[in-house]
Amino acid sequence: MIESPLLEKMTGYIGGRWTDNAQGKTFDVYNPATGKVIAQAPSMTEDEVKAAVAAGKSALRLTSPYSIETRRKWLEDIRDALKANKEEVGRILCMEHGKPLQEAQGEVDYAAGFFDYCSKHIQALDAHTIPEKPKDCTWTVHYRPIGVTGLITPWNFPIGMIAKKLSAALAAGCPSVIKPASETPLTMIALFSLMDKHTDMPDGMVNLVMGKASVIGKVLCESPDVPMLSFTGSTEVGRKLILDTAEQVKKLALELGGNAPFIVFDDADLDAAADNLIANKFRGGGQTCVCANRIFVHEKVADVFGQKLAERVNRMTVGDGINGDVDLGPLINQAGFDKVKRHLEDALEKGAGLVAGKKPEDLGDNLFFPPTVITDVDRDMCCYREETFGPLVPMALFRTEEEVIEAGNDTEFGLASYVFTGDAERAQRVAAGLRFGHCGWNTGTGPTPEAPFGGMKASGIGREGGLEGLFEFVEAQTVPRGF
Repeated sequence: MIESPLLEKMTGYIGGRWTDNAQGKTFDVYNPATGKVIAQAPSMTEDEVKAAVAAGKSALRLTSPYSIETRRKWLEDIRDALKANKEEVGRILCMEHGKPLQEAQGEVDYAAGFFDYCSKHIQALDAHTIPEKPKDCTWTVHYRPIGVTGLITPWNFPIGMIAKKLSAALAAGCPSVIKPASETPLTMIALFSLMDKHTDMPDGMVNLVMGKASVIGKVLCESPDVPMLSFTGSTEVGRKLILDTAEQVKKLALELGGNAPFIVFDDADLDAAADNLIANKFRGGGQTCVCANRIFVHEKVADVFGQKLAERVNRMTVGDGINGDVDLGPLINQAGFDKVKRHLEDALEKGAGLVAGKKPEDLGDNLFFPPTVITDVDRDMCCYREETFGPLVPMALFRTEEEVIEAGNDTEFGLASYVFTGDAERAQRVAAGLRFGHCGWNTGTGPTPEAPFGGMKASGIGREGGLEGLFEFVEAQTVPRGF
């Protein structure tokens, strides 16, 4: 079982107190690298989730809101606590997720960046008076907290995803009820341990509930005291949340599935493109919504690019992330492993060629899936149509700019995309033509705290990061004064 000074309380957190699970029900938390149970977390009841909502409501202040300086101090304290405890939070994250230790600790820095950005730009949420005086009135715009928010996070970035949401919610003065994924609740418990010790937030400002999504989601969707939900996860669940909250007209911020095209033109720097693809695709074991899912390579350079990619992939090491000397950890669970294997089998059966990696029949019986590259991929294959969420690199060929823009957009998703070309005008045309909220030009980098990130089409609603993300949790109230 895992031991940590940040995991002394293996319970929920409601109204400023660690809260024992009334019914005593728990669920197991596994280390995917070893398959062993490392902790048991509480499976909380509907009444406990309602208590968390009530605690949040008691902390909400509208008529005399928390000052900007007070909220800035909360953000700075969380930022500093994360940075000071980066190694231990990263170790916990590595143990329950499986990603390499250095990558896990880097995610803690990434998370701290969102609290830092919001603290430095929170003044944007201050009231302002517009310069015009229409209708002989003075018009002041106030940014009011939307209210108690439900924050639901996935397992692939256990600290990064909550940082995006919680930093903006606290900047707005919104209390929150937070539900982590059941695969990775320990990192969230560690965050709450740090907030409990190192911040002076009012009781009920942050609340932690864990357990069944059906139980927790039902309360958050049905409660009139939760006017907003922020969710990162699958498009399937996002659609369900839209339906389940329609009657109350809740505000939703949704970051959903992806199917990212990674386009390499014949004039691209092929070494740089290959390096960026490796960094982009295999982060978190390929279990990220922004990693390249369909790699389109111009037919003139496809063979050379495939060779460069294979050389790099064959040098990668796979193993237990806690050792600190591996490039790729395990996949999160058996279902995730089986999906990647199914995509590989399907592609090979339909004519794809194996460039690097193992054949499906040679894979082991653990969760370590080797980095794999295949070529001659087409739209009839599962790995083209579906988000693989694993270390499989499927390459398809293209001839023209128009053809590859159409192919890139040949998906219901629109989260991230990447274009590699030495032609600046072409890059601008292709980026404008791709219906994706994020389009990297000669870089495979993903989101950053300083810029807005979110999806088009079925990849979501709203933005996280940047000033746009800072405004997600407020409602503008206009107050004209006539005398």
